[in-house]
This record gives sequence, structure tokens and C-alpha cells, in this order.
Amino acid sequence: MKILALGAHPDDIEIFMFGTMAAYAAQGAELTFAVATDGARGGTGDPAVLARVRREEAMAAAALLGAAPRFLDFPDGGLVADAALIDALKTLVSEIGPDLAITHGPNDYHADHRALSDGVRIAASFGVPVLHADTMGGTGFSPTHYVDISVHADIKAKAIRMHQSQDPDRFVEIALTQNLFRSGQCNGAHGSLAEAFRFEPTFPFGDVRALLPPAPPIRTVMVSTKRVD
Repeated sequence: MKILALGAHPDDIEIFMFGTMAAYAAQGAELTFAVATDGARGGTGDPAVLARVRREEAMAAAALLGAAPRFLDFPDGGLVADAALIDALKTLVSEIGPDLAITHGPNDYHADHRALSDGVRIAASFGVPVLHADTMGGTGFSPTHYVDISVHADIKAKAIRMHQSQDPDRFVEIALTQNLFRSGQCNGAHGSLAEAFRFEPTFPFGDVRALLPPAPPIRTVMVSTKRVD
């Protein structure tokens, strides 16, 4: 199976979907990570230096799973779903031939995220189903699918921390809180972790369950056994 993960910035895949990528890697899937922008506005200092550092950080994180990183190098903070982006995404999809593309939700907090989401949807067309990753903090997001990432928590945190230019511990904490909540939301076992996704069926792709790693096991809901006299 070939999975194409697309993030707007060099650390987005790690924050929003790296646990699922680790689950795919454990299944033997072929992973490609695509980063749409150069990340040059993700901090202070020389933008060219920051872009270089962030590319190196993304490569180090992808290497944890043996993923092949691709960099589209559009300007950070100015991404739009125009002909240039859509053509680049179409070329990427054609070259890789993925079974599934995973990217940002169309209503995520950052304009670059929303633009990439729109571009991927248009570029994918009839060629590949598109799955949307959780938004930051889960704001405005209604999941349809969950992936159990409990055994992949450490490597996800390690991948996020590869991005030292971004003060990564804050994102480790945000992701952990969100992954705990999403597991509870789907009635996963106590202490388990899950990443959440949303799939909007679009012809000819009506169902992607067979393309996803397992969700957390569902706990039995029990009535209280305490006797009250």
C-alpha cells in the first residue's frame, strides 16, 4: 500500500498524523511525506536559514519511518489553491500513485492548511481518495474514523521534537492531550491514544475503512453492578 501524507509546513505531518504514519509503517506501507511550503515564516531571523533548518528537521523526522520526503517549496504564509499548487500536486499524485492521500481538514486554523486541503481535493479528483486529518485542538472537527496510535506515542513525540526550531514540546503536549481525548471519544481503552480523521465520500470512493490501520478496541459499556437497597 502507498500512502501520501501532505502537510502545509515542515512539522504538520508530525503533529497531526505521525502516529498513523507509524502504524502504516508497521504494516509495511510505502510512505511519502510532502511538505507544501518552505516554512520560512515559522520563526525569527533569516528566512533562508530558517527554511534550510526546517527542511533538515523534516527530513530527520521522516527518516524515523523510512519515509521519502518531498518538498514543494511554496512560500510560507502565502499558499493558495491556484493553478501552480494544483499542477504540482497533480504531478506528485501521478508520480507516486498513492492508494490514499491524507492532508489537513478544509476548516483548519491556518490559511496555508486550508489552501493545501483545497488543492489536494482538486488535484486528487478521480485518482485517489482523500482523508482529512484532525484540526488543531479538534476545533470544528467531526471525526468519522479513528486510528489507534497507542504503541506509537513515543516515536510521534520524537518526530515532533525533531523540529527544534519550533519550540516542539508545546506541540507534543497539545498532540498528547488531543490523542487522549480522541481515544476516549471513540470509547478506547483507558490510557490509549488515537488520531482522528474525517472522510467525505466522493465518487468513486465511498469507503476507506479497508485502507486504514485499526481503530482502538471498543470497550464494553456496562450497567453498574453496585447493589442499592
